Amino acid sequence: MSGNSRLVYSTDRGRIGSKAAATPAKPAGDGIVRIRRETSGRSGKGVTTIAGILLADAELRALAKQLKQQCATGGSVKDGVIEIQGDHRAAIKATLEALGYRVKLAGG
Repeated sequence: MSGNSRLVYSTDRGRIGSKAAATPAKPAGDGIVRIRRETSGRSGKGVTTIAGILLADAELRALAKQLKQQCATGGSVKDGVIEIQGDHRAAIKATLEALGYRVKLAGG
């Protein structure tokens, strides 16, 4: 037996080394920003979520701040998704298109 006592074997992928433990990069996405209104898990209160913007965390926070100021409401950034309180899909879509993003209204 080799000197590697931490060797793990999986029937799906074969040998799994330390490379599998590395943190995965953000998915590349398809270049389309999706805006949807969500209420699940929020006691019926709706939020507008914006996903698919491929920016660094600091730039994403700056964009979220700009959108919150424009909509005069609160919000946050969680796991690369911007959440804006309330239903502001039309205003956010117009702003993002003016900034050069391809935008789709997703969901209901």
